[in-house]
Amino acid sequence: MIALITNDDGIDSPGLAALATMAVHNGLSVVVAAPAEESSGTSAGLTAAKDDRRIAVARKEIPDLPDVPAYAVAGHPGLIALVAAQGAFGVTPDLVLSGINRGANVGRAVLHSGTVGATLTAAVNDLSGLAVSLDVGLNSTAEPRWEVAAEIVEHAIGLLRNSPSGTVLNVNVPNVAPEGMPPLRHARLARYGTVQSRVERLGDDSLEVVAVTVDDAEPEPDTDAALLAKGYPTITALRSVSEDTSVELPTAAP
Repeated sequence: MIALITNDDGIDSPGLAALATMAVHNGLSVVVAAPAEESSGTSAGLTAAKDDRRIAVARKEIPDLPDVPAYAVAGHPGLIALVAAQGAFGVTPDLVLSGINRGANVGRAVLHSGTVGATLTAAVNDLSGLAVSLDVGLNSTAEPRWEVAAEIVEHAIGLLRNSPSGTVLNVNVPNVAPEGMPPLRHARLARYGTVQSRVERLGDDSLEVVAVTVDDAEPEPDTDAALLAKGYPTITALRSVSEDTSVELPTAAP
């Protein structure tokens, strides 16, 4: 199977290299295409730095993977997944693996994540996707354990391979030593994430949006936010854009 490796932290992220290395070791044929610059919070946006409708793409080399084709793209991860589905990087992938993100992506706030947005874009193009994030806090000084997250993802890839096309799985991994790591747990999607945005007005002509950690509310039991806080790696199946048949609408306009 062919896997596109992307992220929203940028082509030089060590998390991206760890995910690509793990995919290669698991026998996947790998192509890496990631934003040339950090693109967090871009959801499934298709924004790109364009010049006469052209999107700049530059060849790169991933550390310790000299034979893996890799590209730095002047665009967001959603755009990268979209054009990859059309064979933009030489092959059409079967899977889109996105991450390893620095920071958790839990709760309904995953809507805004570029890491998750790439996989949701893959799904509407009939590709399966896996988003993986490492729970490194906003102000944490701990060294990110990318290799631990990569090991957890191996099992998730097995699940993805055996799922229908268009499946999206979201994995979050605690940033702890591998010794004693609990098994991967299925988790419901929490109502709120652990990080939210706070908006402040600066004078009359600008706003400042900052990310803050939410620690004054207890997450619902068995959700991704709750289980991750207890030290469990979590996996949640997400659904991309689809029709809501629960809403009763008239069959014809009045």
